[in-house]
Amino acid sequence: MPITVPAYGKEAAGRLASMADVTADDGALRRFLHGLPGVDEVGLQARAATLGTRSIKTTAKAYAIDLAISMIDLTTLEGADTPGKVRALCAKGVHPDPTDRTAPEVAAICVYPDMVATAKEALGDSGIHVASVATAFPAGRAALPVKLADTRDAVAAGADEIDMVIDRGAFLSGRYMDVFEEIKAVKEACARPDGSAAHLKVIFETGELQTYDNVRRVSWLAMLAGADFIKTSTGKVAVNATPPVTLLMLEAVRDFHAATGVQVGVKPAGGIRTTKDAIKYLVMVNETLGEPWLTADWFRFGASSLLNDLLMQRQKLSSGRYSGPDYVTVD
Repeated sequence: MPITVPAYGKEAAGRLASMADVTADDGALRRFLHGLPGVDEVGLQARAATLGTRSIKTTAKAYAIDLAISMIDLTTLEGADTPGKVRALCAKGVHPDPTDRTAPEVAAICVYPDMVATAKEALGDSGIHVASVATAFPAGRAALPVKLADTRDAVAAGADEIDMVIDRGAFLSGRYMDVFEEIKAVKEACARPDGSAAHLKVIFETGELQTYDNVRRVSWLAMLAGADFIKTSTGKVAVNATPPVTLLMLEAVRDFHAATGVQVGVKPAGGIRTTKDAIKYLVMVNETLGEPWLTADWFRFGASSLLNDLLMQRQKLSSGRYSGPDYVTVD
């Protein structure tokens, strides 16, 4: 599944360049972000709830399950990670259901920078990408040179994608230009000598951003700075991805695309554990952004525990029996 950094056409590049005055200085960026429409909290939550009631059956459900599997970033981010654990995770990513080789591959394997080379070797020519968290994940509390070195090390080791975390303290303090410049710098650090670049996913940790208005602002800020994907969470805090927050980010991506012609991906992460939940998110994507975003190129799930439930539901659809968790491999 080839995943490429978007090549902007002349029209899109021109429209994006026309917004350069928005980021010309701290004052201009602040005025723009605070000039975005306020979020109707009740309306947002009601729409997310309504979309969550859509029912999908039989053939459509089977398609949705396979699509969701193909969108998963299968992840291990623990202090006790070993090369053997990473290789086992890669094997599961290539063949999620060893009893059924028709099950699709996952989108990516996500690891710490020091495990990138191990994952890259284990995946070989499977087509599955290697994603690496960077920039002092998950807290993001490090000096910029450290964050950039972290990113460059992961890219040099072969990472296809970089998941960075923003400085939430800077954002919540209103230092928007600091956050903007940091994202830009990390984006530049994703470049390779051959002219290609790793995809950049920017993690907001939305559970710490306090308001929906802040989620809308940070979404625009990250996209203006060059994010290829915007991502809800690290999965390391109490509140991670939620339907209303993800819907708000999808709407921001829609509006950014309308304004600039630039397509940006979305990744909800943390707390998405069941097939029913995954399908709700896919419905939101379809209703908000449409079919062009219903691919692993533009939508991902950061939810490793989700894969087992998807596999069990897939087995039930094909056999008529619910096999239970003992019949799928444990991550």
